[in-house]
Amino acid sequence: MTITITAFERSPDRGKGLARDMRVRWALEEAGEPYEVRLVSFKTMREPAHLTLQPFGQIPTYEEGDLALFESGAIVFHIAERHAGLLPEEANARARAIAWMFAALNTIEPPVFDRALATILERNEPWYEQRLHALEVSIRKRLDDLSRRLGDADWLDGAFSAGDLLMVTVLLRLKGSDLLADHLNLAAYVARGEARPAYQRAFAAQLAVFTAASAG
Repeated sequence: MTITITAFERSPDRGKGLARDMRVRWALEEAGEPYEVRLVSFKTMREPAHLTLQPFGQIPTYEEGDLALFESGAIVFHIAERHAGLLPEEANARARAIAWMFAALNTIEPPVFDRALATILERNEPWYEQRLHALEVSIRKRLDDLSRRLGDADWLDGAFSAGDLLMVTVLLRLKGSDLLADHLNLAAYVARGEARPAYQRAFAAQLAVFTAASAG
């Protein structure tokens, strides 16, 4: 059965690999699983056919046979459960890797994503500087904790896992900022993720969509 995922027809990240279909692409590349991509416009995302797959009108979605999934974390978890290399076989290590998946999406991502939105949507508001400062204080605290836990290890808990995959995609939103640069081990951690061949293939595929849309 062919796997089909959805992605932005014209991604607002302008080919930087930040749209959440990148997580799914990367997981599928790590698993060596072929897939097809159905590109959707912002208009299409609010139409009944897409809302049946994704009730909040977002991307990505995942279809395989009679299975349809939404939410990038859930999709990555589904892929990781079915393919070696994204979750450890040993039960306790597997549980810890899953915990890191939740940590990436529930603890690290919320203030990071809110900061990204604020810099776009709230820049001209009178409260912008105060709002940005509060978010960056929260992010720095989270990064301090994460940096301390990672230490000089390559990955969060032994071998690379889906926990690292999600964490790297979250931290990529801070690439180029002092927030990430001030934590040298985290910056190196992100670079290791980006250097993985599966990431490179996923990034190239997502970038090709943006390039084609721009040319058109």
